[in-house]
Parts: sequence; C-alpha cells; structure tokens
Amino acid sequence: MSSTESSVSKTSVITDFKEITKMGLSVSVVFSALAGYLLGADTINYTTLMLLALGGYFMVGASNAYNQIIERDLDALMDRTKNRPIPAGRMSVNTAFIIATAFTILGIVTLYNINPKTAMWGAISIFLYTSVYTPLKTKTPLSVFVGAIPGAIPFMLGWVAARGEFGIEPGTLFAIQFFWQFPHFWSIGWFLFDDYEKGGFFMLPTGKRDKGTAVQIIMYSVWTVLVSIIPVFGFTGDLKLSILGAVVVFLLGVLMLVFALRLFKQRTVKAAKQLMLSSVFYITMLQIIYVADKFLR
Repeated sequence: MSSTESSVSKTSVITDFKEITKMGLSVSVVFSALAGYLLGADTINYTTLMLLALGGYFMVGASNAYNQIIERDLDALMDRTKNRPIPAGRMSVNTAFIIATAFTILGIVTLYNINPKTAMWGAISIFLYTSVYTPLKTKTPLSVFVGAIPGAIPFMLGWVAARGEFGIEPGTLFAIQFFWQFPHFWSIGWFLFDDYEKGGFFMLPTGKRDKGTAVQIIMYSVWTVLVSIIPVFGFTGDLKLSILGAVVVFLLGVLMLVFALRLFKQRTVKAAKQLMLSSVFYITMLQIIYVADKFLR
C-alpha cells in the first residue's frame, strides 16, 4: 500500500469513528454536562471536569453506536443515513459493537470515578436511549417523549457530578432540556419527514406535517421558556438566575417562539429548518447565560 493510500485509509477510519459516535452531537451533549457542572460547583475541580467530559463523550458515543447497529437496515433506506459506516459497508456490526461496548464500560468507569450517582444516571441514559427510545421510533410518536428523557440527562448530570446528589436544582435543569427537545426534534421530524417515512419512523405527534403538530410545537416552546426562567423566582434552591439573566433568556425564548409561530403559519420545510436552528441557538445561549450569570452575579 502506498503512503497516499495509507493516509486515505487512516482518514477514512477516523471519519467513520467520528460518524459511528456522532462526534458533533456528542460534543454538544458534553457541553451541556460541563455547563451543569459549572452551575453546581462551589469550586471548580479540573480533574472532575475532565472526567465528566470524557465520560460524557463515552456514554453518548456508546448510545449512538448502539443506535446505528440496531437501525442499520433502516438507515440504508434513508438518504441522510445511507452513507453511515455500517449501511455503507465500511464498518462491520462486530466492530461497531466492540466500540459501543468499550465506550459503555469506559463511560461508566470514568463517571463512577466522579461519584456513583453520576455513573448511575449515565447508565440510565444509555439504557433508555438504546433499549426503549430506539425500538419505539418505528412504533409510535411517543418515542420522542421517551427519547427526551435521556436527552435531558446531560445538563443535570453536570450538577450531580458537582454535588453528588439529585435535588430541585438538577431537576430544574432536566426540565429545561426536557421540554426544549420537543420543538427541537419535531422541527427536525418536520423537514426530514419524507426521509423518515422511508425508514418507517414516526417522529411527529400527529404523524403529519399539519396544524396539530405545529400547535404542539408552539405549546412546548412556551413551556420551555417558562421553565427556563423559573430560577429567577428563588424556588430552585442553589440554582439562581438574576433578573437581567431571566430577561435575556426570556427574549431568546420569544425569538424561538417567533419561529414556531412562523412554522404554524407557513408549514414549510424552510420554516422548520429555521426553528431547528433557533432552538439550537436557544439552548446553547441559555447554558452560557446561566453560567455567566452565576459567575458575574
């Protein structure tokens, strides 16, 4: 094999590894966990921060790899997933399984070294994502509700890593990310509706790109905004938010709600994509604002 072929081969392996673990998604999840840790920590322990980042990536990467093993035949039917490593034939199921299992073990061990409860929530996340959410995606739109549970764990996981306990504070962080996922994933389900249909996935609450789905997207967007500003009222223990921070978060929520209303009015793929992007902007900025508010307050 020439040096050029060897280089291409190594690049392909790295690319496939990134795809099987969904590196982009995994990094965004780790970001949520780190934000939760910074909110919960009295003093920052950089060893814990590093373990949380590594353990979080391992756990999310494992979930994604298991998911792609289970859905490999369905992935081959959809345009957005047919070039993934397994359906494209670049990675065997056994190799993917080894990666997923190794990541699961490494993730649990890494998070356990922070504290047992962090490892427990990480393990629950993998179980729900792979054993409950993934099989339900072809059965019922309620799969989005189930998937929102492991999807909401990372933000609160950081707090549990910092404090070693579950309470009103991590519960609030969980609720914020839980409600946020409905407008986020339903907007994705909307603009990828035709592709999801090829794989037999039921992602929209009414099963259609109709007013009923758009109304539910608006409702959950409102709930997301309301839950996001609760800490300003002083009901959430050590999780606090200044009036200024709450105003900024509220305005960001109004922006997301505008795009949800636009989807209701237009019911187009373009409007759904705009809502999806605004939802990503919302949750990212919310976490940054929460952390900045804590340290600048």
